[in-house]
Amino acid sequence: MAYWEKVNSISDLKALSMKELEVYAEDVREHIIDVVQKNGGHLASNLGSVELTLALHYVFDVPHDKIVWDVGHQSYTHKIVTGRRDKFSDLRKNGGISGFPKPSENECDSFIGGHSSTSLSAALGLARARDLRGENFNVVSVIGDGAMTGGMAYEAINDIGESQEKMIIVLNDNKMSISPNVGAFSNYLARLRLSKPYAKFKHNLKRGVSALPFFGDKLVGMFERTRDNLKSIILSNKLFENFGIKYYGPFDGHNVKNIIDIFNQVKDENRPVLIHLVTNKGNGYDVAETDAERFHGLSPKSENKSFCFAEVVGDKLCELAQKDSRVVAVTAAMKSGTGLEKFFEQFPERSFDVAIAEQHAVTMAAGMAKGGLKPYFAVYSSFLQRGFDQIIHDVCLDNLPVTFLIDRAGVVGADGITHQGIMDLSYLGMIPNMTVLTPKDGDELNEMLEFSLTFNAPLAIRYPKSFTMQYDKVSVAPVTDWETVRKCDSKKYILAVGNRMLDIASRIDNVNIVNARCVKPLDLKWLSKVEGGSTILTMEDNVLAGGFGACVAKYFSEKKDIKVVTLGYDGFVDNMDIQSSLNEAGFCESNIKKLLK
Repeated sequence: MAYWEKVNSISDLKALSMKELEVYAEDVREHIIDVVQKNGGHLASNLGSVELTLALHYVFDVPHDKIVWDVGHQSYTHKIVTGRRDKFSDLRKNGGISGFPKPSENECDSFIGGHSSTSLSAALGLARARDLRGENFNVVSVIGDGAMTGGMAYEAINDIGESQEKMIIVLNDNKMSISPNVGAFSNYLARLRLSKPYAKFKHNLKRGVSALPFFGDKLVGMFERTRDNLKSIILSNKLFENFGIKYYGPFDGHNVKNIIDIFNQVKDENRPVLIHLVTNKGNGYDVAETDAERFHGLSPKSENKSFCFAEVVGDKLCELAQKDSRVVAVTAAMKSGTGLEKFFEQFPERSFDVAIAEQHAVTMAAGMAKGGLKPYFAVYSSFLQRGFDQIIHDVCLDNLPVTFLIDRAGVVGADGITHQGIMDLSYLGMIPNMTVLTPKDGDELNEMLEFSLTFNAPLAIRYPKSFTMQYDKVSVAPVTDWETVRKCDSKKYILAVGNRMLDIASRIDNVNIVNARCVKPLDLKWLSKVEGGSTILTMEDNVLAGGFGACVAKYFSEKKDIKVVTLGYDGFVDNMDIQSSLNEAGFCESNIKKLLK
């Protein structure tokens, strides 16, 4: 590695020549590929942002200047050059570095970033704080075109244009979020990139001047150096200008020298500016460039590839759609991650990808339900949080039959604190008219989906990424009733929510185990039969505050001869692997046996 060992700080980076910087970019790219293939992580997005990140740090001075990364899964190069090179081999591991910006990890991470479309609002807040405190530094927001499909970004743009705060927006336009981008804004950027007038002009000019003797090649070179300026003249661009934001671009996002020149030109402008950089997701790694969606996020080589709940969802929704024309599927740029690919292929006219816009997805689904359809919104637990108000106001107030298929529920491991799905049981459980189910395995998920087809009210079905075992069916009762999966001569009970908790509970001897598959409403018929002198332990892959255990404890609060113990998470979970999270929360045999004494 020519320069990998030489650069461990921003000052080291700034000492490189332009030629050395280009070589170093390839060193960084090679290390990212090597580490992500071993540890898992976000590959394609980081390969596409190497040069723009190096250019940012070459021109600006963090932590004095502030860089806010939208989503954050494009920040690996940033971490490497800000003193974390030697820790990069432990990316997404306990004791290593996070896969997302994390201020508690390093002062150069100016704002936490795990969810989309937030960087513009955060950067504007930092800029306003700077001005009110009489300070002097640059604020840069790096936002992808996928994140620009989220409504929050436009709320911020509207405010930025009105206030005219000094800040720089870097639009990393790689034509992708996780799945290919959809929507009017994506199409708008495509028109900028592929403008026929510009393409025709470039082709004709280059062909003409290259034929000139002696000076042709020099003129072509001059043309290449000035083409980005020509683009801004030839291309018709008014969107950002109409918002009051000065627009520059589009430029080649992999030409580090040109990007540095551009940043140097705009860093002293006393108004909001936007630099439009066109990049290739997966740049420099052929297979990732060819299939950027598959290489968006990789799992560690050692991860168990067991059959997952998302596959059950995909197959069953196709089956339901065959027999009921009302069934429609909704995703927020996550059709592959949530198992909807088959549905999109078989029922394209009933498939709706709304881009990174969970709030919009929830309310749109409510409108669909109001119009007589059966919408299924498949979404990760941590992303559904963004639609909380819409669930209350637009779905549950009118008791509309929207089904939420909540993937990645519970602790998630290596994606860390920003992606843990440990809040949904609490916030969904507090909303009137909402029913919440959690399956023990794939067969039970199928039953719940079948149930949803005739259920005429809001419904949430939540499950982790994969299930560890298949359970025997011991009940033919409705899925809203709890199921006793082990009965013994004891007054000790474990009420387990979901397959992960059942798996742990199954290791405890001499205790009754109940599959509490309907979290809301509680199975009052079962609870009413509990005898005095009993001990009940609730186990949930969720925070304790407002969760399942809190509801059970409230039910028994006036029955002093029944002991209720709750087991869950006390707050945010910041581990990089699932087992560590479970162990620290007390989901281990020794602690469970102690709680049941």
